[in-house]
Amino acid sequence: MTSDPTSLAADVAELPKAEFAFPGPLRDRLVAAVLDGSKTATTGLVAEYEREGEPLPAVGDRSVLVDSEDRPVAVLEVTGVRVVPLARVDTAHAVDEGEGYAGVAEWRAGHERFWGSAEMRAALGDADFAVDDATPVVLERFRVVADLRGAVWASAPLA
Repeated sequence: MTSDPTSLAADVAELPKAEFAFPGPLRDRLVAAVLDGSKTATTGLVAEYEREGEPLPAVGDRSVLVDSEDRPVAVLEVTGVRVVPLARVDTAHAVDEGEGYAGVAEWRAGHERFWGSAEMRAALGDADFAVDDATPVVLERFRVVADLRGAVWASAPLA
């Protein structure tokens, strides 16, 4: 990433989008947690990547985090990736998601609600989708490499 505003805008335009949850209050909370430094990890379903035909994240990958209005707010860089069965998610990962979970059981209950929601099932194209202990999940760690909130060009939604 460059520090030149014009070059930075061009760099950001080339990056894939990072979207946490669906637009709305949950996304807004997650984005705020990333920006205040309390969220340094996230979890996705391998099934999401397969459905979208996207490769799993890799260390060093960069993406532009967008808010509920699809405005770019930060550039993220992947610092770690593990694929594990849902039953193997550890406390450190659950806490590092920055959502205030005290432990894995609380983290899992919240994620099961999200993954079992009508909106998520529709996104997966599976009205009966449910997770269990064996469901493969992607545990991703990241860091903010650029805060884009002050950039004039970042006030518009990404195309």
